Amino acid sequence: MTSTQSDVPTMRAISQDRFGDAAVLRVLDVPKPSPLPTEVLVRVRAAGTNPVDWKTREGTGMAGVLGEPPFILGWDVAGVVEEVGFGVTTLAVGDEVYGMPWFPRAAGAYAEYVTAPARQFSKKPTTLTAEQAAAVPLAALTAWQAVVDTAHVTRAQRVLITGAAGGVGHIAVQIAHSLGAEVVATASSRNHDWLRELGADVTIDYTSTRFENEIKDVDVVIDLVGDDHEQTGLRALSTLRAGGFMVAVPGGVSPELQAAADLASVRVSAFLVEPDGAGLDKIGRLIDEGKIHVEIERTFSLEEVALAHEAIESGHTRGKVVLTISQA
Repeated sequence: MTSTQSDVPTMRAISQDRFGDAAVLRVLDVPKPSPLPTEVLVRVRAAGTNPVDWKTREGTGMAGVLGEPPFILGWDVAGVVEEVGFGVTTLAVGDEVYGMPWFPRAAGAYAEYVTAPARQFSKKPTTLTAEQAAAVPLAALTAWQAVVDTAHVTRAQRVLITGAAGGVGHIAVQIAHSLGAEVVATASSRNHDWLRELGADVTIDYTSTRFENEIKDVDVVIDLVGDDHEQTGLRALSTLRAGGFMVAVPGGVSPELQAAADLASVRVSAFLVEPDGAGLDKIGRLIDEGKIHVEIERTFSLEEVALAHEAIESGHTRGKVVLTISQA
């Protein structure tokens, strides 16, 4: 941490002054935040990256919520509580925590410090490093809230998960498997053995096969790809049995998708993940029990944020890409 001439505490952070490609991301000194009542100040050790980050950077994603730049990207945080605001009873200074604060409003995770309501954090799983913990919140909460809270997946149901090798997908596979579902996963062939180790019962190579020709009578679809890529959402919808249910995660429910659902007598729901410290408590216990494994493709330093964005933007990473902010 540095200080300005007026002795206002500052911190390093990644900011951007315009929408654009990864080159717009810059390391700057910005004011260090202070916690309000019920908030904690967290010294960030690592920050996870997600597709919503690069989409927001270029002007889509959550840009409509954040508004015009400048802003600090990032929602996945793992770090240490440095200060607690008045009224905080769930966390204390020195606690190692992880969370997805403020989403979809700006959390500013690509920085040395963040502040947020204490109950949007949870104590870090004891078996994970800071980098591993930073890979969890947005992906795992998305998977949990889609599979458990929205689709209500139960034992013996057949569940199709598209984009299963990604950050959300590989955790969704494990959660659905832990519930006793039959899991069908779409991914490139190089990830099939790994996905079967995580609990997928059937794997389909989307690069060489039309998955909708291989699987029918699905009870639940967790679509993590959307219609922007070869109409994956519409094709996945066609695999559902009458009365089946689809959670459309990336792009929501278009009029075309809703019309197709009505015609096929199936249900479809839009979805947006929410901060949930209590949910992270449950997920953390499953991680420490060895029931959920978190995959990291690669870590980058804060200064290498552009390379991290280029990696996730490629759409071919296995698991998550993480920024290491501080080793302290």
